[in-house]
Amino acid sequence: MGRTKEHRLAMRRNLVASLIQHETISTTIEKAKEVKPFAEKLITLAKKGTLAARRRAISELGNRDMVNDEDGQAVKTGTVIGKLFSELGPRYLDRAGGYTRIIRLSMRRLGDNGQLVLLQLVGADEGTKKHDKPKKSSRKKPEHTPEVVETAETSEKPENAEQS
Repeated sequence: MGRTKEHRLAMRRNLVASLIQHETISTTIEKAKEVKPFAEKLITLAKKGTLAARRRAISELGNRDMVNDEDGQAVKTGTVIGKLFSELGPRYLDRAGGYTRIIRLSMRRLGDNGQLVLLQLVGADEGTKKHDKPKKSSRKKPEHTPEVVETAETSEKPENAEQS
């Protein structure tokens, strides 16, 4: 990646923290491929949910605050580790891996023409519905049954009919 070890680690931490906060980020394919295993290991730690796992995640990632801008004021909405252990860990409890996906974009980055991708966290319901297809009914339909249609005959004359 053409960076020093310290720069690579800081970049990896920042990208994963942004991924956890926003659940989708746009980056280059090379950075996404380097960050994906680190993000998945942190989510696996969050699935354990123990104090030791939380401390290990803080030591590897840092405990960055999540701040939103509301009416021109910076409002703290929590921490990255808090979201990781309270939302993402429980979301993926029944999933054995593959918490992230890389989607290639058609755009290229200005300057170096790098391939841009979306790095996303897989939704909780999207992974299970991927293979669910509507099942076809194996039951045969009954033979054609004639339907009885009753026709109502009216004995009234239309209103626009000529009256004598």
